[in-house]
Amino acid sequence: MNHRSPTLMTSHSERLQADLVIGSRGSALALWQANWAKAQLEAAHPGWSVAIEIIKTTGDKILDVPLAKIGSKGLFTKEIEDALLEGRIDLAVHSLKDLPTVLPTGLTLAAVSEREDVRDALIAAPAITGFASLPEGARVGTSSLRRQAQLRALRPDLKLLDLRGNVDTRLRKLQEGEYDAIVLASAGVTRLGQAAAITERLSLEVMLPAVGQGALGIEIRVADERVAAAVSCLAHAPTWAACRAERTFLAGLGGGCQVPIAANAEIEHDRLRLTGLVAAADGTKLLRNERTGTIAEAEQVGIALAEELLAAGAAELLKF
Repeated sequence: MNHRSPTLMTSHSERLQADLVIGSRGSALALWQANWAKAQLEAAHPGWSVAIEIIKTTGDKILDVPLAKIGSKGLFTKEIEDALLEGRIDLAVHSLKDLPTVLPTGLTLAAVSEREDVRDALIAAPAITGFASLPEGARVGTSSLRRQAQLRALRPDLKLLDLRGNVDTRLRKLQEGEYDAIVLASAGVTRLGQAAAITERLSLEVMLPAVGQGALGIEIRVADERVAAAVSCLAHAPTWAACRAERTFLAGLGGGCQVPIAANAEIEHDRLRLTGLVAAADGTKLLRNERTGTIAEAEQVGIALAEELLAAGAAELLKF
Protein backbone atom coordinates (compact mmCIF):
# COMPACT_ATOMS: atom_id res chain seq x y z
CA MET A 1 0.00 0.00 0.00
CA ASN A 2 1.33 3.44 -0.92
CA HIS A 3 0.77 5.96 1.87
CA ARG A 4 2.58 8.81 0.15
CA SER A 5 1.01 12.12 -0.75
CA PRO A 6 1.44 13.25 -4.36
CA THR A 7 4.85 14.73 -4.99
CA LEU A 8 4.56 18.52 -4.89
CA MET A 9 7.08 20.80 -6.57
CA THR A 10 7.66 24.31 -5.28
CA SER A 11 9.92 27.20 -6.16
CA HIS A 12 11.95 26.47 -3.02
CA SER A 13 12.81 22.78 -3.25
CA GLU A 14 11.52 19.38 -4.25
CA ARG A 15 9.47 17.53 -1.67
CA LEU A 16 11.35 14.74 0.10
CA GLN A 17 10.09 11.26 -0.79
CA ALA A 18 8.53 9.73 2.33
CA ASP A 19 5.12 8.78 3.71
CA LEU A 20 5.39 11.72 6.12
CA VAL A 21 7.76 14.68 6.02
CA ILE A 22 8.38 16.62 9.23
CA GLY A 23 9.55 20.23 9.07
CA SER A 24 11.99 21.28 11.78
CA ARG A 25 14.46 23.95 12.71
CA GLY A 26 18.06 22.79 12.65
CA SER A 27 19.04 23.28 16.28
CA ALA A 28 19.94 20.27 18.40
CA LEU A 29 16.78 20.70 20.47
CA ALA A 30 14.50 21.10 17.45
CA LEU A 31 16.02 18.00 15.87
CA TRP A 32 15.59 16.07 19.11
CA GLN A 33 11.91 17.01 19.02
CA ALA A 34 11.53 16.10 15.35
CA ASN A 35 13.31 12.79 15.82
CA TRP A 36 11.13 11.99 18.83
CA ALA A 37 8.03 12.54 16.68
CA LYS A 38 9.57 10.50 13.85
CA ALA A 39 10.22 7.56 16.19
CA GLN A 40 6.71 7.70 17.62
CA LEU A 41 5.13 7.87 14.17
CA GLU A 42 7.20 5.01 12.78
CA ALA A 43 6.35 2.86 15.80
CA ALA A 44 2.64 3.62 15.43
CA HIS A 45 2.63 3.06 11.67
CA PRO A 46 4.89 0.10 10.83
CA GLY A 47 6.18 0.24 7.29
CA TRP A 48 5.81 3.99 6.93
CA SER A 49 8.85 6.10 6.19
CA VAL A 50 9.21 9.43 7.97
CA ALA A 51 11.70 12.09 6.83
CA ILE A 52 12.82 15.37 8.39
CA GLU A 53 13.37 18.55 6.38
CA ILE A 54 15.45 21.20 8.14
CA ILE A 55 14.15 24.73 7.61
CA LYS A 56 15.90 27.90 8.77
CA THR A 57 13.60 30.46 10.38
CA THR A 58 13.93 34.21 10.87
CA GLY A 59 14.68 33.68 14.55
CA ASP A 60 17.58 31.39 13.61
CA LYS A 61 19.03 33.93 11.18
CA ILE A 62 19.01 36.99 13.45
CA LEU A 63 21.36 36.23 16.31
CA ASP A 64 22.77 39.66 17.12
CA VAL A 65 19.50 41.38 18.15
CA PRO A 66 17.50 40.71 21.34
CA LEU A 67 14.32 38.81 20.51
CA ALA A 68 12.15 41.47 22.13
CA LYS A 69 13.50 44.09 19.70
CA ILE A 70 12.77 42.10 16.54
CA GLY A 71 9.12 42.70 17.23
CA SER A 72 7.25 40.06 15.28
CA LYS A 73 5.31 36.93 16.10
CA GLY A 74 6.22 33.61 14.54
CA LEU A 75 9.97 34.22 14.59
CA PHE A 76 10.62 30.50 14.82
CA THR A 77 7.63 29.25 12.85
CA LYS A 78 6.82 31.33 9.72
CA GLU A 79 9.16 29.65 7.24
CA ILE A 80 8.15 26.21 8.49
CA GLU A 81 4.49 27.13 8.14
CA ASP A 82 5.15 28.37 4.59
CA ALA A 83 6.64 24.96 3.73
CA LEU A 84 3.57 23.29 5.23
CA LEU A 85 1.19 25.40 3.18
CA GLU A 86 3.25 24.76 0.03
CA GLY A 87 3.07 20.99 0.57
CA ARG A 88 6.82 20.49 1.00
CA ILE A 89 6.20 19.00 4.45
CA ASP A 90 3.25 17.21 6.05
CA LEU A 91 3.64 18.34 9.64
CA ALA A 92 5.67 20.70 11.77
CA VAL A 93 6.93 19.91 15.26
CA HIS A 94 7.25 23.07 17.35
CA SER A 95 8.08 23.91 20.92
CA LEU A 96 4.51 24.91 21.72
CA LYS A 97 5.68 28.05 23.53
CA ASP A 98 7.03 29.34 20.17
CA LEU A 99 3.76 28.79 18.30
CA PRO A 100 1.48 31.85 18.05
CA THR A 101 -2.10 31.43 19.24
CA VAL A 102 -3.43 32.55 15.84
CA LEU A 103 -2.25 30.24 13.06
CA PRO A 104 -2.17 31.04 9.34
CA THR A 105 -5.34 30.27 7.39
CA GLY A 106 -5.27 26.63 6.33
CA LEU A 107 -3.21 25.36 9.26
CA THR A 108 -4.29 23.83 12.55
CA LEU A 109 -2.80 22.48 15.76
CA ALA A 110 -3.52 18.75 15.45
CA ALA A 111 -1.86 17.36 18.57
CA VAL A 112 -0.01 18.39 21.72
CA SER A 113 2.47 15.98 23.27
CA GLU A 114 2.76 14.97 26.90
CA ARG A 115 4.54 17.71 28.77
CA GLU A 116 8.04 17.68 30.17
CA ASP A 117 8.84 19.69 33.32
CA VAL A 118 7.22 23.11 32.86
CA ARG A 119 9.63 24.95 35.14
CA ASP A 120 12.51 27.22 34.20
CA ALA A 121 16.00 26.18 35.22
CA LEU A 122 18.73 28.27 36.78
CA ILE A 123 22.16 27.14 35.62
CA ALA A 124 24.91 28.91 37.52
CA ALA A 125 28.64 29.09 38.07
CA PRO A 126 29.94 26.42 40.51
CA ALA A 127 30.09 28.77 43.50
CA ILE A 128 26.36 29.56 43.21
CA THR A 129 24.10 26.92 44.75
CA GLY A 130 20.70 28.34 43.76
CA PHE A 131 18.62 31.42 43.12
CA ALA A 132 18.81 32.51 46.76
CA SER A 133 22.61 32.50 46.63
CA LEU A 134 23.00 34.73 43.57
CA PRO A 135 25.32 37.53 44.71
CA GLU A 136 24.25 41.15 44.52
CA GLY A 137 24.63 42.46 40.99
CA ALA A 138 25.02 38.98 39.52
CA ARG A 139 25.02 38.82 35.70
CA VAL A 140 22.09 36.67 34.62
CA GLY A 141 21.54 35.76 30.98
CA THR A 142 18.09 35.51 29.42
CA SER A 143 16.50 36.95 26.29
CA SER A 144 12.94 36.42 27.58
CA LEU A 145 10.98 39.48 28.68
CA ARG A 146 8.81 37.16 30.77
CA ARG A 147 11.81 35.92 32.72
CA GLN A 148 13.39 39.36 32.95
CA ALA A 149 10.26 40.94 34.41
CA GLN A 150 9.86 38.25 37.06
CA LEU A 151 13.56 38.33 37.95
CA ARG A 152 13.51 42.13 38.25
CA ALA A 153 10.46 41.96 40.50
CA LEU A 154 12.27 39.61 42.88
CA ARG A 155 15.83 40.90 42.54
CA PRO A 156 16.09 44.41 41.06
CA ASP A 157 19.83 44.33 41.81
CA LEU A 158 20.54 41.65 39.21
CA LYS A 159 22.24 42.67 35.97
CA LEU A 160 20.15 41.03 33.24
CA LEU A 161 21.97 40.43 29.96
CA ASP A 162 20.67 39.22 26.62
CA LEU A 163 21.35 35.58 25.81
CA ARG A 164 20.86 34.06 22.35
CA GLY A 165 21.91 30.84 20.67
CA ASN A 166 21.09 27.17 21.11
CA VAL A 167 21.34 25.38 24.45
CA ASP A 168 24.95 24.29 23.95
CA THR A 169 25.98 27.81 22.95
CA ARG A 170 24.31 29.28 26.02
CA LEU A 171 25.95 26.76 28.32
CA ARG A 172 29.33 27.47 26.74
CA LYS A 173 28.92 31.22 27.28
CA LEU A 174 28.21 30.56 30.95
CA GLN A 175 31.27 28.33 31.24
CA GLU A 176 33.42 30.98 29.60
CA GLY A 177 32.41 33.47 32.29
CA GLU A 178 30.17 35.81 30.32
CA TYR A 179 27.43 35.29 32.92
CA ASP A 180 27.19 34.27 36.55
CA ALA A 181 24.00 32.35 35.76
CA ILE A 182 21.57 31.76 32.92
CA VAL A 183 17.90 30.79 32.85
CA LEU A 184 16.59 28.20 30.38
CA ALA A 185 13.52 26.00 30.10
CA SER A 186 14.08 22.79 32.08
CA ALA A 187 12.39 20.78 29.33
CA GLY A 188 14.93 21.63 26.65
CA VAL A 189 17.91 21.10 28.92
CA THR A 190 16.56 17.72 30.01
CA ARG A 191 15.72 16.58 26.47
CA LEU A 192 19.29 17.27 25.40
CA GLY A 193 20.69 15.17 28.23
CA GLN A 194 22.08 18.18 30.13
CA ALA A 195 19.93 17.92 33.25
CA ALA A 196 23.05 17.48 35.40
CA ALA A 197 23.99 21.09 34.57
CA ILE A 198 20.88 22.47 36.26
CA THR A 199 21.61 24.27 39.53
CA GLU A 200 17.96 24.72 40.52
CA ARG A 201 14.56 24.23 38.93
CA LEU A 202 12.80 27.45 39.83
CA SER A 203 9.50 27.05 41.65
CA LEU A 204 6.34 28.32 39.98
CA GLU A 205 6.07 30.91 42.76
CA VAL A 206 9.43 32.35 41.69
CA MET A 207 9.09 31.97 37.92
CA LEU A 208 5.83 31.24 36.14
CA PRO A 209 6.59 29.61 32.77
CA ALA A 210 5.71 30.57 29.22
CA VAL A 211 2.40 29.49 27.75
CA GLY A 212 2.80 25.92 26.48
CA GLN A 213 6.27 25.48 27.95
CA GLY A 214 7.45 21.87 28.00
CA ALA A 215 4.95 20.66 25.39
CA LEU A 216 5.37 20.02 21.66
CA GLY A 217 2.77 21.25 19.19
CA ILE A 218 2.09 19.31 15.98
CA GLU A 219 0.88 21.61 13.20
CA ILE A 220 -0.70 20.31 9.98
CA ARG A 221 -2.89 21.46 7.08
CA VAL A 222 -6.55 21.81 8.03
CA ALA A 223 -7.96 19.51 5.35
CA ASP A 224 -5.31 16.80 5.55
CA GLU A 225 -7.28 13.93 7.11
CA ARG A 226 -4.54 11.40 6.40
CA VAL A 227 -1.95 13.29 8.41
CA ALA A 228 -4.47 14.20 11.12
CA ALA A 229 -5.15 10.51 11.69
CA ALA A 230 -1.45 9.66 11.56
CA VAL A 231 -0.37 12.20 14.20
CA SER A 232 -3.15 11.35 16.66
CA CYS A 233 -0.66 8.95 18.32
CA LEU A 234 1.37 11.99 19.45
CA ALA A 235 -1.50 13.59 21.38
CA HIS A 236 -1.80 13.71 25.18
CA ALA A 237 -5.28 14.82 26.21
CA PRO A 238 -4.49 16.23 29.70
CA THR A 239 -1.60 18.32 28.35
CA TRP A 240 -3.75 19.57 25.48
CA ALA A 241 -6.47 20.65 27.92
CA ALA A 242 -3.94 22.51 30.07
CA CYS A 243 -2.39 24.18 27.05
CA ARG A 244 -5.78 25.17 25.63
CA ALA A 245 -6.45 27.07 28.83
CA GLU A 246 -3.05 28.76 28.68
CA ARG A 247 -3.25 29.62 24.98
CA THR A 248 -6.79 30.96 25.32
CA PHE A 249 -5.58 33.14 28.21
CA LEU A 250 -2.74 34.47 26.04
CA ALA A 251 -5.05 35.10 23.09
CA GLY A 252 -7.52 36.87 25.37
CA LEU A 253 -4.78 39.28 26.42
CA GLY A 254 -3.81 39.88 22.81
CA GLY A 255 -0.20 39.01 23.59
CA GLY A 256 2.49 36.96 21.93
CA CYS A 257 5.60 35.16 23.06
CA GLN A 258 7.64 38.40 23.22
CA VAL A 259 5.68 40.16 25.96
CA PRO A 260 5.85 39.62 29.76
CA ILE A 261 2.98 37.12 30.00
CA ALA A 262 3.19 33.79 31.82
CA ALA A 263 0.74 31.02 32.58
CA ASN A 264 0.54 27.49 33.85
CA ALA A 265 -2.45 25.15 34.05
CA GLU A 266 -2.42 22.11 36.28
CA ILE A 267 -4.91 19.25 36.13
CA GLU A 268 -5.98 17.00 38.96
CA HIS A 269 -8.70 14.46 38.20
CA ASP A 270 -11.21 16.46 36.12
CA ARG A 271 -10.33 19.84 37.63
CA LEU A 272 -8.10 22.46 36.04
CA ARG A 273 -6.35 25.32 37.82
CA LEU A 274 -4.90 28.10 35.68
CA THR A 275 -2.44 30.63 37.05
CA GLY A 276 -1.67 33.65 34.88
CA LEU A 277 0.63 36.64 35.10
CA VAL A 278 1.10 39.91 33.25
CA ALA A 279 4.05 42.09 34.18
CA ALA A 280 5.58 45.45 33.46
CA ALA A 281 8.82 44.87 31.55
CA ASP A 282 10.82 46.53 34.32
CA GLY A 283 9.28 44.27 36.95
CA THR A 284 7.82 47.15 38.94
CA LYS A 285 4.30 45.75 38.66
CA LEU A 286 3.04 42.19 38.36
CA LEU A 287 -0.58 41.12 38.08
CA ARG A 288 -1.10 37.48 38.98
CA ASN A 289 -4.20 35.45 39.70
CA GLU A 290 -5.75 32.04 39.15
CA ARG A 291 -9.06 30.50 38.18
CA THR A 292 -10.35 26.95 38.29
CA GLY A 293 -12.87 24.90 36.35
CA THR A 294 -13.42 21.50 34.81
CA ILE A 295 -11.24 20.17 32.00
CA ALA A 296 -14.17 20.69 29.63
CA GLU A 297 -14.15 24.38 30.60
CA ALA A 298 -10.46 24.89 29.78
CA GLU A 299 -11.04 27.64 27.23
CA GLN A 300 -13.67 29.41 29.32
CA VAL A 301 -11.23 29.44 32.26
CA GLY A 302 -8.54 31.00 30.05
CA ILE A 303 -10.90 33.68 28.77
CA ALA A 304 -12.19 34.49 32.25
CA LEU A 305 -8.69 34.87 33.69
CA ALA A 306 -7.60 37.11 30.81
CA GLU A 307 -10.66 39.34 31.32
CA GLU A 308 -9.99 39.50 35.05
CA LEU A 309 -6.38 40.62 34.60
CA LEU A 310 -7.32 43.10 31.88
CA ALA A 311 -9.86 44.64 34.24
CA ALA A 312 -7.16 44.81 36.93
CA GLY A 313 -4.84 46.88 34.69
CA ALA A 314 -3.08 44.38 32.41
CA ALA A 315 -4.05 46.35 29.31
CA GLU A 316 -1.92 49.27 30.45
CA LEU A 317 1.06 47.01 31.15
CA LEU A 318 0.85 45.40 27.72
CA LYS A 319 1.15 48.76 25.95
CA PHE A 320 4.81 49.02 26.81
